[in-house]
Amino acid sequence: MRPLTPEETKAVFEKLSKYIGDNVKLLIDRSDGVYCFRLHNDRIYYVSEKIMKLAAHISRDHLISMGTCFGKFTKTKKFRLHITALDFLAPYCQHKIWLKSSAEQQFLYGHHVTKSGLGRITENTGKYQGVVVYSMSDLPLGFGVAAKATADCRHADPMNIVAFHQADIGEYIRAEDTLT
Repeated sequence: MRPLTPEETKAVFEKLSKYIGDNVKLLIDRSDGVYCFRLHNDRIYYVSEKIMKLAAHISRDHLISMGTCFGKFTKTKKFRLHITALDFLAPYCQHKIWLKSSAEQQFLYGHHVTKSGLGRITENTGKYQGVVVYSMSDLPLGFGVAAKATADCRHADPMNIVAFHQADIGEYIRAEDTLT
């Protein structure tokens, strides 16, 4: 468990800003305490300073996790968000996509969002912008990247992909042994 290096911090904040923009500072400066990001076994954890100080008394070999795992660094040092970060991304996200009920199950199985399954999309969503995917009842289902801008979605064919899948809450079942 150690603080992030400047390169690691830059990679994490760039990825987070794709989804929540300038609201990244709201993750750090919270009213219920001071929170920070820590690295342990190539995974980034979002943890309160209080819990971090308590975890400092445990040796690295015995510490499995602390706080919430936001993602991990790949072997090529790229940062990938995990689905466990969804609860923190959803309240602050700037661009959203709502799915029709008929498309929810396909998204939860790991498929991309097509135009026929698109219920709504926020205005001014740019191409390749990070989006949080919701059900029509405002339940966050996962996140991805917009394949088309909002204006392009209006004129797209029903089978065109409008958002690329990155993570969904179905991963809790599909990959439960690797999400630690």
